[in-house]
This record gives sequence, C-alpha cells and structure tokens, in this order.
Amino acid sequence: MAKGLPTRSENYSEWYNELVKKADLAENSAVRGCMIIKPYGYSIWEKMQRALDDMFKETGHSNAYFPLFIPKSFLSKEASHVEGFAKECAVVTHYRLKNDPDGKGVIVDPEAKLEEELIVRPTSETVIWSTYKNWVQSYRDLPILINQWANVVRWEMRTRIFLRTAEFLWQEGHTAHATQKEAEDETRQMLEIYAQFAEEWMALPVIKGAKTANERFAGAEETLCIEAMMQDGKALQAGTSHFLGQNFAKAFDVKFQDKAGNLEHVWGTSWGVSTRLMGALIMAHSDDNGLVLPPKLAPIQVVIVPIFKGDEQLDAISEKIDPLVKVLKSKKISVKFDKDDQARPGWKFAEYELKGVPVRVAVGMRDLESGTVEVARRDTLEKSVVPIEGLDAYIEQLLEDIQTNIYKKALDFRTENIFKIDTWDDFLVQIEKGGFLSAHWDGTSETEEKIKELTKATIRCIPLDTEEEAGSCVFSGKPSAQRVVFARAY
Repeated sequence: MAKGLPTRSENYSEWYNELVKKADLAENSAVRGCMIIKPYGYSIWEKMQRALDDMFKETGHSNAYFPLFIPKSFLSKEASHVEGFAKECAVVTHYRLKNDPDGKGVIVDPEAKLEEELIVRPTSETVIWSTYKNWVQSYRDLPILINQWANVVRWEMRTRIFLRTAEFLWQEGHTAHATQKEAEDETRQMLEIYAQFAEEWMALPVIKGAKTANERFAGAEETLCIEAMMQDGKALQAGTSHFLGQNFAKAFDVKFQDKAGNLEHVWGTSWGVSTRLMGALIMAHSDDNGLVLPPKLAPIQVVIVPIFKGDEQLDAISEKIDPLVKVLKSKKISVKFDKDDQARPGWKFAEYELKGVPVRVAVGMRDLESGTVEVARRDTLEKSVVPIEGLDAYIEQLLEDIQTNIYKKALDFRTENIFKIDTWDDFLVQIEKGGFLSAHWDGTSETEEKIKELTKATIRCIPLDTEEEAGSCVFSGKPSAQRVVFARAY
C-alpha cells in the first residue's frame, strides 16, 4: 500500500481523493468547486483528446469554436432545455468593476449593468443553433459536422475532482442533417465511437444503452449513453449522444430548401464526453498502491531506473541503455530514463508505482555483467529477469499484454457484479451491496422516481442489445417487456 493512501476497502471515497492528490493529477482551486489539472493529469487528458479527435476526424467531423457567453434569451427559446439547465447556470450581469470609495478593493460598478444578462455556457446547443441559422439555406449546406473542445460551467453544489466540478473540460459535437435517418445514424455512430474509445483506449468495458425519458438530455428526443462500472460497484456515465430531432432547429428557425424546393427544418444531434473520464480511469483500474494506467493513455509508458554509485557507473549503464531508449522512442513508446541522483532507487520505484507507469525497468552494474534487467509490470506487480538483447520487442509486447489484461480484469469484475433481480426484497438487499441490477421495469416515470426515492438507484440505461423478455416490474408488479439496468451512480 502506498504511503498515506487509504485502502479501497477502508474508505473508497477517501482513497480516490487522496490518490488524485498524491499521484499529482489535480487539486482544488481557490474557486470553490473548480479544479486545477496538474501537468501529469493533463497529459492523460491530452492523450484522450488526441485519440478522440482522430476518431472524430476520421468520420468527417471538423473542429470549431463558439463563444463562452450565451445571451439569456437564447436559453428561453427551447423550453425543456432551459428548464433542464436553469438551476446550474452562472449568470454575468455586469461588465465593469471600479475602486471601492471606502478603499476596500474593488466593487461591481452599478452603472455597468448589461442590457441582457449572459449565461456562462453550460452546453452550447443554443448558441450553435443560432449560428447554424446563418449557415444553412439549402440541402447543399448539409450535413454540418462540427465538434468543439471547450470548458463549460454548471454550478454544482457538491463537487469532487474530475467527477463533478463547477467548471470542467469536454468536447461537444453538434451536427445538422437533412433527414431524420441521417441524424439518428449520426447519434448511433458517435455512441459507437465513444464505446470503442472506452474499451480500446481506456480498457473500460461499457454498456451501450438508451436513457429513460426522466434521464434524457434536456431538449433531446432520445439520449444514448455508455455506462461503466467502478470498483465500488457504482455506475459512471462515460459518454452521451443525443438525437435532438427538430427541436432546436424549430426553436432557432433553422430551415433548408430540399431538392424538391420545399422548406424543411433540419435534424440535429449533439454528443459529448468530459474530464469525468479521468475519474472513470482512476476508479475502474487503480489499486491500493496507486494508479493503474492502461499503456495507451499513460504519460510515461516505460521508466528505466539505473542503480548506480557515481558518474562512472551511470556512464556505463547509460552506454548500454541509451540505444534502447532511442529504439523505444522510434516505436512511439514514451520512455523516461531517470538518471536523477538526488533520489534513491527505492523511492523512485514507489513513486512510479503510485503514478501508474505500466512498465518499470531496473538496471545496475550486476545486470550489465549478466546481460539482463529486471522488468516490473504495474498491473500485476510481477517482476521478471529479461535479457537486454531484444528488450525493445519484449517491452512492446508487454505493453500490449498489460492493456489487454487491464481490460479483462475490469470486464471480469463487471461480469461478476451484474445481478438478475426479480423481487423487490432481493432488489433492496443487492442495491446496498452494489453492482448493476438487471431488473424488469413497467416503463412509467412514477415507478422510476419511486425506486430512486426509496433506494437512490437510477435506471442507468435500457441496453441496446437487450432481448425482449416478458416479465413483471420488480417494484409495481405490472407487465414489463424487457430488463433495464439499475445502479447507484456518480
């Protein structure tokens, strides 16, 4: 167990908070509810960005940027949208400060009140659809496939770094289409991209599903999502893709002339993932010794720690290891050769273990004589003695094995913690233990709300691959055509 780090079994919440801090990922800021993402944490987010951005562009999307501030009147144009976000909005009312006449710093200048208040963006549908009105006249202008990387503000009262903060980073895609089918296909395509990213890059198995009407994005006709299980058995929504129908097009009068010359409203989608994926990455894989990072997202994939006394021994080790470093870098493997003589090897081992570096190589003078090194893998903590000759190929394969193993471990954990529940008594017992509960639901909002009120469990999704299965609602006993996934969630 890492020094000063609680165990997951002792206090999972405290373990998470301490790990974020001790692994140098992020910290709380002077502004309540906001976070500072530190360089090591941000480098993970950059890798996420890079991978997702490539996937978006491969499917024809382009990046753009829209304003941080949204006129208040824009949010009033789509009724369910404003209702969904009204309680989370930060509002700008003035545009100037002035010196306090009493000499107590600065105050808001009462003469500088804005004619119309501005909302600090909680999401960008309204400002983007007001722009699309100017971009769309004909079917030839469609589709519009835009993504933006940005920050948003949602004034959360109860915050936790990465998982729920007043300001967070994300990407938000906003597309406009000529037909309903095109927009629905886009919604599904982006969900598949998110699922592929989660599983192939984050090593995080997810369930793809649709949200219920109660849990749907404000202003959407349908919300699709990916849901992941954390090690405490709770769910985390890892990404959403929304079919907006023509709701925002009608609210902002975005019409186009189709091939027959008729004026039609366009069809829209929006989709996004945020820095809460950082929280998912930590909680899904890490252990009592610190971070466990999938190699594809690790800032440092391989660290080489020389064990030496004096410059002469370090020079001898470097002569053998420097060519290896060069070869690994040529294979696009991020490697750090830690020659720092201010810290002892044992301290370095613990530090890189805490930070989740997937592969650690230790090499001393005796190793040079024997032509071997010690290789430790972070996911299992296993150590092996490996010949220096051919070490680059060994490490390359090991990184692939670690990526696969981390995914398999998470998948096995999820499989062991999904439970088919058919009675309300069993539901009450199991929800206290955690995990995903696959149970029948009668399809009504009233039942969904009552279950949430009694157990704090929500319907995470209606799985897309679920089969029809006649049954009775676990709460009301009314007929049900399929099972849904219940869980407590972050």
